[in-house]
Amino acid sequence: MRAALLPAVRGKWEVKEVPTPVPGPNQVLIKICASGLCYTDVHITEGTLPLPLQFPCILGHEPVGEIVAVGAGVTTRAIGDRVGVPWLQSSCGRCEWCQRGKAMFCANATGTGAQMPGGHAEYMVAYADATALLPEGLAYDQAAPIFCAGYTVWSGLRLAEPQPHERIAVVGIGGLGHLAVQYAKAAGFETIAVTRTKDKEKLVRDLGADEVVADGEALRAAGGADVILATSNSMTSTGDTLKGLRPDGRLILMGLSSSDRLEVPADLLLTRGRIIGSQQNGREYLYEALDYAAKGKVKVIAETYPLKEIGRAYERVANGKVRFRAVITN
Repeated sequence: MRAALLPAVRGKWEVKEVPTPVPGPNQVLIKICASGLCYTDVHITEGTLPLPLQFPCILGHEPVGEIVAVGAGVTTRAIGDRVGVPWLQSSCGRCEWCQRGKAMFCANATGTGAQMPGGHAEYMVAYADATALLPEGLAYDQAAPIFCAGYTVWSGLRLAEPQPHERIAVVGIGGLGHLAVQYAKAAGFETIAVTRTKDKEKLVRDLGADEVVADGEALRAAGGADVILATSNSMTSTGDTLKGLRPDGRLILMGLSSSDRLEVPADLLLTRGRIIGSQQNGREYLYEALDYAAKGKVKVIAETYPLKEIGRAYERVANGKVRFRAVITN
């Protein structure tokens, strides 16, 4: 099969022929139809998100496709199933966090595109119980980014536990943020987009934003927000929005930065503001995120590239030239 190989940290991705994997016990073989290229792939490639990788490795943690073979012991999946695979595939099952039902904190967890080869290939193996069935009618190129970007922002919104009449703001209207706006609106909340990019204003309003403001001061002037979904890679921009956080408000931190730090204002103490780190917080949220997309309430804006052009796609993502999401197709 063909696969995109990363030869080393800061290496150049190369599409090469490698052996097609064989599913082991409790595993399935998936023919990849689409694989989202996430900015996390850039962090991993550049070494700013160190993971225990064995080089050369195959990245890609937003894979979707069709099961074409099953290993021994698989009973919950069948050949022909349309599935996707999230980041977390398995965990040790023995540590405190696994026993508490919080496997995402397991120090020995197995991740897609990290400890196991990912989806930037024609085929990949995954644990059957890690896969999620795709809703009927959801196209592969729409489904793939939900397995990281959509799952992440919807999980963050659910973790914030917004109440009726609370207002949601989204900072960072990019790959995650354009989905966060749609999820917040689909859930019935007044939604404010925070962006300094003027030519995004009409687009984010079309996606459901009730208001568009440029920064934290403007957010405060517009009445503020009870929940800020921080999807930006800029901690400077994220920190600035705290000026518009209402009392008892929550900033949900989902963006990563290797170049700047988040500065927290002292008056956050007086307003009982909270900063909450968030990842993909439970499989029920993945189900809900996919369901919204299948019902047409959330639409991914993506550029698609064939696998043979993944190098060009990676360069565009790394250089900030992909405005929203990039998806590799087979």
